[in-house]
Order: sequence, then structure tokens, then C-alpha cells
Amino acid sequence: MTFEAVIGLEVHAQLLTRSKVFCGCATTFGEAPNTQTCPVCLGMPGVLPVLNRDAVAFALKMALATGCTIAPSSRFARKNYFYPDLPKNYQISQYEQPLAQHGAIEIGDGPSRKRVGIRRIHLEEDAGKLVHAGAMESAASSLVDFNRCGVPLIEIVSEPDLRFSEEAVDYLKKLRAILVYLDICDGNMEEGSLRCDANVSVRPAGSTALGVKTEVKNMNSFRNVQRALEYEIQRLTKRIESGERIV
Repeated sequence: MTFEAVIGLEVHAQLLTRSKVFCGCATTFGEAPNTQTCPVCLGMPGVLPVLNRDAVAFALKMALATGCTIAPSSRFARKNYFYPDLPKNYQISQYEQPLAQHGAIEIGDGPSRKRVGIRRIHLEEDAGKLVHAGAMESAASSLVDFNRCGVPLIEIVSEPDLRFSEEAVDYLKKLRAILVYLDICDGNMEEGSLRCDANVSVRPAGSTALGVKTEVKNMNSFRNVQRALEYEIQRLTKRIESGERIV
């Protein structure tokens, strides 16, 4: 039996605003740890967020450039989870009413040209950054830099239209080129300005049903995206061929 992969990407792009998305703290990369924070981005009791107008304008630019439908109204929500780099214990994001939906971009040339749907683009805030004392898996301690907390992000969620790791890389490169051209993100993957989560599943070729997906998170290079997808596709295919159930 022949199998095919089904791939969707969630791309997080830091926006080139001078201040954070819900407060007036600077967003300069590489400053001394915990020098670009305030009660708002640290989640102190009694503070209220104020939305950054430029962040909304930048997100709308990307939505228009990818042919999305702009929502007449959108809503923020709390995404609750507990992790050391998130001082509020929730992230301000969007869920039921995102900023924009139903866009697309084209990748490839000639006969290999392909339309990849964009399910949604929404605004959210970034979390802080953990600095490990030594290798991550053997570190005796970890330090938290909250400078990145509250830096504005757009999350661009594709439809599961990709079938090969090479297509996923082409799509990511095209998105990066659009973001840099619009001057709303510097696209610097080494500094974490552009990060990617990949959802991948495997199904019999020709099937329309979606398999159980695996999510690979926080990749920051084209090579890592391609290698991670190739590994997961091979791993899932072998498990299905051996009769194992993917859960």
C-alpha cells in the first residue's frame, strides 16, 4: 500500500513594532535580561492591556497580501497554561474570532505550481525565554528572561494542503519573503523572529480522511523543518505498515 503525508504549518512571526502588543515596553532584541518589562507584560495584579495600533495594522497587511477575508470584528481570549516563561499563566491570543481567515498563497513554478490555503491569521503575544545553565537536557538550573513577553506575534495557520517536506519548506520560504517585503517582520529565524510548528499525519494515498497527527514545535530553520517532517513521515509510515495504531 502507498501512503501520503498530510502537512499543515503554524508560523509565528514577530512584528516589527517599537513597543509590545499590550504595553509600552520596547521590543529591541538582545538587550540585558529583564530590562524591557513592566507590570503589564509581567502580569501584575490590577493592570490592564492596551492594544498596539501598529500591531493590528501590520497583521492586516499580511492578511491582505495573502488574500484573506478580514473579520468585521475580532476578539482576544486567554490561552491558559503553566510554564516558567509565562508570568501571567495565560497568553493573550485569538480563537473564535481571529483577525482574518480563508486566504492562500501559491508555491512552485510551472506544472508544480500549487495553491496552499491559509486557514487563519491572528494576533497574539509572545512568551519569555528560558536560558539553561549548560545543555538543556542536563542543565542544573534555568533562568528566565521576560524581555520577550508581550512582543507582538501573528500566527499564520495553513490548511493541510502540503504533501511533501519540500513543499512545506517552499511554503515557509514564500511566507518569509512576503513578511520581509511588507517590512512587518525581519524574518530572522536564528533570533526567533520566525518560528514554525508542523502538524503531520500519514494516510493511504487517495484517501480523503485525515490521520492522527503529530505536532513538531518551535523549529527555527528551513533545514530543521524539512528534516523533522521527513523523520516523522518515515516514522508514522513504518508504524502503520507494521500494524500499529497511531494515537
